[in-house]
Amino acid sequence: MEKIEIRRTGYLDPDAQVLIKAALADLRERYEDDEGDATPVDAADFEPPHGAFFVTYLDQQPVSSGAWRGHGEDGTVAEIKRMYTLPAARGRGLARAVLAAVEQSAREHGRRRIVLETGGRQPEAINLYLTAGYQRIPDFGFYRNEPDVHSFGKDL
Repeated sequence: MEKIEIRRTGYLDPDAQVLIKAALADLRERYEDDEGDATPVDAADFEPPHGAFFVTYLDQQPVSSGAWRGHGEDGTVAEIKRMYTLPAARGRGLARAVLAAVEQSAREHGRRRIVLETGGRQPEAINLYLTAGYQRIPDFGFYRNEPDVHSFGKDL
């Protein structure tokens, strides 16, 4: 039986960095882009109480990640970043599990709404968010003016 564990780590944790690099490589391939995701990110954005970064372990191997950071000025909104599951670990519900951990952490830190942006070439992500209760919202963030951006939000 597979052992699944979700741990809060730092953005700069070696396991987190492996998954971040894999996620960016995946985005570079999907979007034929040199950076993958050029959204400005600071590791401190993902430290409580301003945010949190999670790594999912399958049989003690890092296979999935997800994070949130504060969004906006009033301290009530969180933004999801760096959701990713390694291809070999997909289909086990890990993305849904880490998404639930991200949402719970944001809620525990006083966030009442959560938002994210993804792209049209990530149908798995779009399906995950739609089936988890997210709805389309006006585009925002670094990619708000890109033609293929899809922004979603959900009340916590």
